Amino acid sequence: MAAGAPVGAMYPGTFDPITNGHLDLVRRAARLFGRVVIGVASSPHKTPLFTFDERVALARQAVEGLANVTVDGYDGLTVDYARQHGLQVIVRGLRAVSDFEYEFQLASMNRHLEHAVETVFLTPGEEYTFVSSTFVREVGLLGGDIAEFVHPAVLQALADKRRQRVR
Repeated sequence: MAAGAPVGAMYPGTFDPITNGHLDLVRRAARLFGRVVIGVASSPHKTPLFTFDERVALARQAVEGLANVTVDGYDGLTVDYARQHGLQVIVRGLRAVSDFEYEFQLASMNRHLEHAVETVFLTPGEEYTFVSSTFVREVGLLGGDIAEFVHPAVLQALADKRRQRVR
């Protein structure tokens, strides 16, 4: 990396769906780093509600207007994507102490695989510490009001999924 070049960061995740808690961390990261890539993982070992293409599209809609933030889908190791795209930092969110052990182990493994990529932990605003994609999905599919937790595009997409399941 050339001296003075802006540091690029990657915020990886499944984003099934992207929430306002995720967006809070994206905005925080965008203030710290010259470039932020939201890396939507294909996550073949999981069974997401939204398809890979839907998750990428929803994330893109949610970050529209954030000048130094882009969204890209990827498959494979996060550190490989970061290295291949010249990103020096992986951003991870910590909502509670219970997240720490897993995130610490993940950061250690990533550092072992690629020592040139650092992991930085950010905490969301207090209003988002209990917001997770899992809770948003479940409450939304059961007809609960999740408008304050997601972008309007995600709200509509979850309503569409709910209607499809009711049929």
